[in-house]
Amino acid sequence: KATPRTANNKLKVVRVLFQSAWRDGLLTDNPAAKVPTLKAAKSKRRPFSLPELRSVLKVASQEWQGMILFALYTGQRLKDIASLTWSNVDLEHNEIHFSTSKTSRFQVIPLATALRRFVEEMPTSDDPRAPLFLNAYKIATTHLHTGLLSREFSELLATAGLVKAQPATHEGSGKGRNSKRDNNDISFHSLRHTATSLLKNAGVSDAVAMDLVGHESAAVSASYTHIDDEAKRRAIAKLPDIMGF
Repeated sequence: KATPRTANNKLKVVRVLFQSAWRDGLLTDNPAAKVPTLKAAKSKRRPFSLPELRSVLKVASQEWQGMILFALYTGQRLKDIASLTWSNVDLEHNEIHFSTSKTSRFQVIPLATALRRFVEEMPTSDDPRAPLFLNAYKIATTHLHTGLLSREFSELLATAGLVKAQPATHEGSGKGRNSKRDNNDISFHSLRHTATSLLKNAGVSDAVAMDLVGHESAAVSASYTHIDDEAKRRAIAKLPDIMGF
């Protein structure tokens, strides 16, 4: 009923509990150590196409438009974007700066022209602690995870006709709370894939793309990179004509 990743994480917890009991002499062995982990399928997550992004922006509220643009032009995670305040925005130096919630990495990212234009049109506040996205900020700072925001975005995708609408409750789905969810190949996190791919397709070096998006390794960055056909054509066109002599 759960994904292999979820099942494996739960198995790790059980293994630790049995290992502690074995170490304390309460058991003669660790039976959980004999249970094999499940093979997890590779992520199907993909980037958005530009027409898909336009269709989502068309049906999104101003707050969601802003968060989508921040994700697209910075490559950052949903929680970090939802937690931004005006103190994180430096229009004088044309950048945003913040520490990521997942890795505590301090990020300084220049504002893209389109993103700055949107920010300048947003209603501002004299209080630097005021959030950029009030409703999202309330959810991001009062909950341990961004599940509610992720669901809102999923509903937005459904409104745009990009994914299948999900039942509002577990009871409505007839599956129960412990059942496996229907996973889509696009979500808010796909914007992180989109940002990475757009940078790479534009010819930005791996090192710069990694630094902007905040990837800790080239391997992770590579898994977020999806080279489009046009970029491949431009690359092939740069090869020399060895027959032209």
